[in-house]
Amino acid sequence: MVNKVALFQRALPTAFRRLLPRLHRLPGQALILLFKGYQLVVSPLFPPSCRFIPTCSQYAIDAVQKYGLIRGGGMTLWRLLRCHPFSRGGYDPVK
Repeated sequence: MVNKVALFQRALPTAFRRLLPRLHRLPGQALILLFKGYQLVVSPLFPPSCRFIPTCSQYAIDAVQKYGLIRGGGMTLWRLLRCHPFSRGGYDPVK
């Protein structure tokens, strides 16, 4: 007779190995979801005043998708710090 517990323990690492590549992207996807929620709910309530193209929220989505949570989040933070009335603004895509 097959020991069901031993069978489950052998299958568990395989399931984790399949899940792990998707699991490490989850925090970045959650941040992207927050930015998309901002674009859909909060942004339409205010007049357009962004100095950069693409907007800071779209820049954040692109940066996190391309570089991940840590580096993309840092790039987003730097972009937000540059977004002020004395900035020249202009075209500034994620590189």
